[in-house]
Amino acid sequence: MSEATPSTRTLSPGLQIAVELGPLLVFFLANARFGIFAGTAIYMAAAAVALAVNRVLTRKIAVMPIVALAFVVAFGALTLLLHDDVFIKVKVTVVNALFAVLLVGGLLAGKPLLRIVLGEAIDLDDEGWRILSWRWACFFFAVAALNEIVWRTMSTDTWVNFKVFALLPLTFAFALSQGPLMQRHMRGDGEGGS
Repeated sequence: MSEATPSTRTLSPGLQIAVELGPLLVFFLANARFGIFAGTAIYMAAAAVALAVNRVLTRKIAVMPIVALAFVVAFGALTLLLHDDVFIKVKVTVVNALFAVLLVGGLLAGKPLLRIVLGEAIDLDDEGWRILSWRWACFFFAVAALNEIVWRTMSTDTWVNFKVFALLPLTFAFALSQGPLMQRHMRGDGEGGS
């Protein structure tokens, strides 16, 4: 059911995970070895390299990786220029809160923005997109709040561990938990619908 055009390619799941998680693991290792400021600089470079690798391998760039890189560069630059690690820590809060607000705004305007991001990969009915968008908005607000609690009450190293080893599994677990909803609201080949 994949509709890859001749000019685009899809990555194997393992390679996709490596490209997406690579910068975070590099950030974790660099922070452990050299501290948060060097880790931030290396994270910025690794995120740019990952986006370039993704572009070369797939011959396209999705919106989300571009947005993510823009935030990494902006907040990373503030962290380095002002020599204040609060900016890289707050980036997680700002990005997640922004995604939540955009999703809610799209829903209130009658246009589930999640469909724009995932529409090529998933074909849901309108109700499915609405429910999924509300759930992801709530999840993003929860992650923003959780990040605020962790960075304000824990050490920098603990926050880095949380960012790499807690947020990622939490996000994957939440995404997987949405499978039954998506299956119920899948359009097309037979099953699904409201």
